[in-house]
Amino acid sequence: VQLQASGGGLVQAGGTLRLSCAASGRIFSSAVMAWFRQAPGKEREFVALTRWSRTSTLYGGSVKGRFTISRDNAKNTVYLQMNSLKPEDTAVYYCARGIQWSQQPGDCPNWGQGTQVTVSS
Repeated sequence: VQLQASGGGLVQAGGTLRLSCAASGRIFSSAVMAWFRQAPGKEREFVALTRWSRTSTLYGGSVKGRFTISRDNAKNTVYLQMNSLKPEDTAVYYCARGIQWSQQPGDCPNWGQGTQVTVSS
């Protein structure tokens, strides 16, 4: 499975961005897709989780209510809609394919290359 993340950029606090993660290769309907982020000097942080075949979602506490994960099965693409962005959301955002319903990066064998999101105050 290959993952290609895009959509990052520079935005002012309170603004919005939508990240995309295009998947190619053999993707099973039971696959779990996730977004993580990593700020300089910090550990990789769980952001959001969904499944290809269901509408189940899970969010990290710091983004719940502001971010929305969704997927378009026909396009093999997962999205992360980010609203009400804050300077502390600044990080490199990674999409990943997980092997189980988990917030742990170690449960994701496939990763995209990351896309930078910078939120100015």
